[in-house]
Amino acid sequence: MSTDVETIVIGAGVVGLAIARALALKGQDVLVVEQHDLIGSETSSRNSEVIHAGIYYPKGSKRASHCVEGKHKLYQFCEENGVGYRRCEKLIVAVTDEQVDRLKTIKETAAANGVDDLEYRTGAEVRAIEPEVDCLGALLSPSTGIIDSHEYMLALQGHAETHGAQVALMSEVARLSKSENGAYAIELTDGSAVTCRRLVASAGLHATRIADTLTYANGYMPPRTYYAKGQYYALSGKPPFTRHIYPMPQGAWLGLHATVDIGGRCKFGPDIEWIDEINYSFEPEKLTKFLEFIRAYYPALDADKLHPDYTGIRPKLYKEGEPVPDFMIHGQEAHGHEDLVMLFGIESPGLTAALSIADEVAGHFA
Repeated sequence: MSTDVETIVIGAGVVGLAIARALALKGQDVLVVEQHDLIGSETSSRNSEVIHAGIYYPKGSKRASHCVEGKHKLYQFCEENGVGYRRCEKLIVAVTDEQVDRLKTIKETAAANGVDDLEYRTGAEVRAIEPEVDCLGALLSPSTGIIDSHEYMLALQGHAETHGAQVALMSEVARLSKSENGAYAIELTDGSAVTCRRLVASAGLHATRIADTLTYANGYMPPRTYYAKGQYYALSGKPPFTRHIYPMPQGAWLGLHATVDIGGRCKFGPDIEWIDEINYSFEPEKLTKFLEFIRAYYPALDADKLHPDYTGIRPKLYKEGEPVPDFMIHGQEAHGHEDLVMLFGIESPGLTAALSIADEVAGHFA
């Protein structure tokens, strides 16, 4: 079979770049096609940049296993490649007696996922290390951190390109097809096309749209993708915390949490709004309904010091109010096509899990 390139990866977000690196390290000739003029310009760069410990996810899920394994790989990668990061820790705070009781369940879930380093702190013990936090109790996560996501993605790109991969920006995929000889053709919106033997679709927000353009003989239907937009609010002045401060989760939403980035800047977010179209506009008036939510654990909040920062959109595999499904990484056993892997719903903790997810995808082409 003669093709233009051996392997194509659609999407130069953090997961796509990690996959390209993993495949290039295995000796494959890899081309990454990206619709924007910058790598990682959607979900990968519009998030909290938190290195997650693997606390909340159901035991045995891909979210849990990839987060825990990916966390260890990520810290090692940062050390070896000079990527900016800090193990800044995280506090999951309880502000009611009922929430204090729930901390035990969270700790048990984390332990089942292999996260056995969570430590309970009383309200007084929390105030001793974070004087601005008001709570009745909390869980301290020592292995939670923060990363410079842009440095990370540049390092992944550098590794991939050093081993022969290429990244083609401004290359938006219009449709996919497969010939009788098994080669895949990727047609771009400018009318050009490129062929490959192996294909990975890591298209994030656009995963369903792209997957829908391919024909499946076994009746396979690509999962639907829904959009959840979150806004982040930056806090002016000296950060009130040195650790991430997370309220108790509300279903799949982790609440309007506080994070301190690599530069020492504190921000709150994301909030959540389900939208029909990709739209990064900011609605500052929405903050008002979240002020009391934040003040429940940070009573000294001065709302005048909060200002709009940025928005992000996550690709969800469920509608508002529905149960949360796992990450979906579909190979031949799902859709019937050899040498094709498609990823759906790779949102949080995708940044943390990227290196582990990349290993799984690379395993499909062993």
